[in-house]
Amino acid sequence: MTPFSIAIHGGAGTILRSQMTPEKEAKYLAALKAALDTGYAVLEKGGSSLDAVEAAIISLEDCPLFNAGKGSVFNSEGRHEMDASIMYGKDLTAGAVTGVKNIKNPISLSRAVMERSQHVFLAGNGAEIFAREQGIAFEDDSYFFDQFRHDQWQQAQKEEGVFLDHNIAASDEKKFGTVGAVALDKDGHLAAGTSTGGMTNKKFGRVGDSPIIGAGTYANDNTCAISCTGHGELFIRSVVAYDISCLMEYKGMTLREACDEVVMNKLVKIGGEGGLIAIDRIGNVELPFNSEGMYRAYRKSDGNGGVLIYK
Repeated sequence: MTPFSIAIHGGAGTILRSQMTPEKEAKYLAALKAALDTGYAVLEKGGSSLDAVEAAIISLEDCPLFNAGKGSVFNSEGRHEMDASIMYGKDLTAGAVTGVKNIKNPISLSRAVMERSQHVFLAGNGAEIFAREQGIAFEDDSYFFDQFRHDQWQQAQKEEGVFLDHNIAASDEKKFGTVGAVALDKDGHLAAGTSTGGMTNKKFGRVGDSPIIGAGTYANDNTCAISCTGHGELFIRSVVAYDISCLMEYKGMTLREACDEVVMNKLVKIGGEGGLIAIDRIGNVELPFNSEGMYRAYRKSDGNGGVLIYK
């Protein structure tokens, strides 16, 4: 049997055991496991990596614990603006959306852009018009309302700041609440996807790395599939996802070597905090991060796997 595997993430940053209640930790672990099981079940039945990635991310988007879909943070106008992207390693097709409002599952809209349009990247109102034409599910504002996120936004407004997700009580706490998935299917095809609600109190139509192919998301059957979570501006400047693929393709590095070079060396040098999930074409999985923690999980057809939060 051809090996297959999947990995998911729910964000990285200052995630410390000392700041997590047992109840909250149990909720995160259960939500990660549910998304992982959803994606793995697709692969186990012979489904495509693309289907597995989308299914896993929908599970995470539908969970208010994560800053994507239902759990998206508030922007400076008190609205939810979401970004997402997806890529298929078989033929390098990709789809992405940014600044979309009221879309229940932005990852599904990204896939529609990839498969049902002549484009790769749609933004704002144009993406929403396309979504309606394609029958993509919308929800009203109340669906996306979460009291915890609203309280964060109120605090950010008082401090006139822009914050990187979950807990903004202390200035030294940074959490990059993005969700993502990468998978290798039984046919040897790779796929990657990423989805986010962005930064709390973000202004000016800010776009991070999540919807940018090559920065936050990349998949190529010859090398690897990558989904990133971190300080988006620095991940864009470092073209993180594509850089790992390039180091494998042109320098002959292993997945682990390429991930270490980018996450632990290149990003650290410019202050780029965060992490990523990665799978190569033979099913190896890497989950590197240079922050205090990263919500992550993986499962391989050989039985190896885990659901993890801390270092």
